[in-house]
Amino acid sequence: MVFAESDVVARSELSLLDAVKILIAGGFGVGKTTFVTTISEITPLRTEERLSALGAVVDDLTGVETKTTTTVALDFGRVTLSQHLVLYLFGTPGQDRFWFMWKELSVGALGAIVLADTRRLEDSFGAIDYFESRGIPFIIAVNCFDGADVYSDFEICEALDISSEVAVVLCDVRDRDSAKQVLIQLIEHLMAR
Repeated sequence: MVFAESDVVARSELSLLDAVKILIAGGFGVGKTTFVTTISEITPLRTEERLSALGAVVDDLTGVETKTTTTVALDFGRVTLSQHLVLYLFGTPGQDRFWFMWKELSVGALGAIVLADTRRLEDSFGAIDYFESRGIPFIIAVNCFDGADVYSDFEICEALDISSEVAVVLCDVRDRDSAKQVLIQLIEHLMAR
């Protein structure tokens, strides 16, 4: 195959591009799919399936009773920050029975966002433990659901038993500007390390 000169230029420019893999994690129904869908510049890849009667036996729907679908593998989106920097977002499945996917999804990840819901804060422990044990830097993004109590950064750090060095940001994952602020906070956290 013969390449035109313009193809060679395009290929050499691609070598200057930095692709950064970011994980979006957290408990079941916390808003991972919504986050990726809200912020992605492309139509996201989603692997959602309808919740079934069989799944209802193992999935705790407390606090998310109206949820009808669940991510069974991953969500994937992309955000271009500059001509030379692209973020690839990988949303993880939230239920314990799909955690076998996390090992593969976390390979090469530069950092992670742990989404948290103050109504079910204990659902964040699994993701926090996972990233801490693998040395993957992360921030906590508290998705402020309607009617949920709001707590200070200090209170959230105390409740999650994490260092105050871990950034905590309040957000509404349905709002693009709010989701963008979460990504900015993560990038700033990674750059400060």
